[in-house]
Amino acid sequence: MVLLDELAARPPGAPLPVRLVPDMLEETARAHPQRSAVEFLGRRITYRTLAALVDRAALGLQELGLKPGERVGLCLPNSPYFVIFYFAVMKAGGVVVNYNPLYSDPELCRQMLDSGTVMMVVPDVAAIHDKVVAVAARTDLRRVILCSLADAMPWLKGRLFRVARRRDLVRAGSNSLHVPFARLIANAGQPLAVTSDPQDVALLQYTGGTTGTPKGASLTHANLTANSAQELLVVGCDELRAGDVRVLGVLPLFHVFALTSVLNFAVATGAEMILLPRFEMKSLLRTIRRTHPTMFPAVPTLYGAISNAVEGGPRKQKRAMQSIRTCVSGGAPLPAEVKQRFEALTGCHVVEGYGLSEASPVLTCNPLGAGKPGSAGLPLENTVIEIRDLEDPTRILGAGERGEVCARGPQVMQGYWQRPEETASTMIDGALRTGDVGYLDEDGYLFLVDRIKDLILCSGYNVYPRAIEEALYSHPDVLETTVIGVPDAHRGEAPKAFVVLRPDADANVQLLFAHLGPLLSRIEMPREIEIRDELPHTMVGKLSKKELVAEEAARVSPQAVSGERVA
Repeated sequence: MVLLDELAARPPGAPLPVRLVPDMLEETARAHPQRSAVEFLGRRITYRTLAALVDRAALGLQELGLKPGERVGLCLPNSPYFVIFYFAVMKAGGVVVNYNPLYSDPELCRQMLDSGTVMMVVPDVAAIHDKVVAVAARTDLRRVILCSLADAMPWLKGRLFRVARRRDLVRAGSNSLHVPFARLIANAGQPLAVTSDPQDVALLQYTGGTTGTPKGASLTHANLTANSAQELLVVGCDELRAGDVRVLGVLPLFHVFALTSVLNFAVATGAEMILLPRFEMKSLLRTIRRTHPTMFPAVPTLYGAISNAVEGGPRKQKRAMQSIRTCVSGGAPLPAEVKQRFEALTGCHVVEGYGLSEASPVLTCNPLGAGKPGSAGLPLENTVIEIRDLEDPTRILGAGERGEVCARGPQVMQGYWQRPEETASTMIDGALRTGDVGYLDEDGYLFLVDRIKDLILCSGYNVYPRAIEEALYSHPDVLETTVIGVPDAHRGEAPKAFVVLRPDADANVQLLFAHLGPLLSRIEMPREIEIRDELPHTMVGKLSKKELVAEEAARVSPQAVSGERVA
């Protein structure tokens, strides 16, 4: 591939090559037209076919009146349609807006209005389609492009899907609002040339950022292709040029981690992306046995869940896991126990990276087969990590000093969509303020302490939930845990831990407190440990604190008044 060749010939430290996002697909399709680009439930699409479908979809969008710079929403599960329209929208000169298919009607409407989405691509699943249509009249939406999931599957599987899900599917024909995918691509596939620049916005990736208010991070073609190049350098150009790379995509592509580490990475290297429309353990394990993936980007909770499902299971499933060679963990801190178990199960390298939507998203990553335990890794190529004083952010701190993690690099966003004031408050002297607390060691490795907004202020002292969580994870019976701050009459705030135990675990609240005794200071000790059957997660599988914070805020607790410890 052209990008791999450019990176291999590039002197260390030189600026990274940037291009338009659709150029990555065109280059790979020319170099390896017969390679499989997408595997979806048993059906494969080659790079030649994918590039042709992108051209036809791009022309179809232009024929519907899409103008350069207009926004097109993708409200899709992982499927070939997501890949096709991701490139087609940009090739037609448009801007992609990612939507979570599980958004509520108000969330969907708010993002459509904020982004000015004029077209939306949806599957023929009523639960998703109907929400979009319900709010369309209140927005700028002109067209809904309807994609048949059954048509993307192997023929027999598609027939069975139509029969089994017939009551859940939409059968809207062509009208003033709807355009079926088949009709959209019924053209010669020669889209009109559009004048684009790598610094043009390619993607609006909505994120709560450090304030919790959803806003669109404006990511340019240069941001996205630079971050792809940076990931390629982490994995190694020589290994990737050898081919035979298959990337397992179970994380949703509407999330920027999967978008970069699965979709963009696979296309830039000519790899096959293996897509699953949703996470379901039995389906995931069958897919691993059938497709033999070599790379598996995921979040820690997913690695842990797979280890729990496979350990002690059939030998054939354990053998199938051996195809996985490289795993990049992101989205949340990687507990050492999760890393060790998954590496023992597969024989692969699991490395932890760090980033956020505003950085396309990856900023740091541990080297494959190396790195430091507990570290988020080294800055990616052309990336500078600064640690700034929490009280005086104009002051850059030295090695070992804790402060706010700030970043510079070609992957850092242009700004927040139509929010100049929030953009200005998120930047400091040209660096991105991440809202995370951390430090750099003497070798330049980044260690994260916690989110600024998650800090618990106990009697005037900063208590970091992550330190308590890591102490709890060191107990062999703890499967999952998260810690939040709750009101406390004496200390202002106090930590409360929520724990899910492993099946057949012997631990109880008293034993967990005893375990924490020698590991935490008195100020860090949770006031309460609550054992639950499950904890809330985000769509990508990260543990979510906001639901627990809301529960505690709504609860009138005698302990919150007295400040006593609940054992």
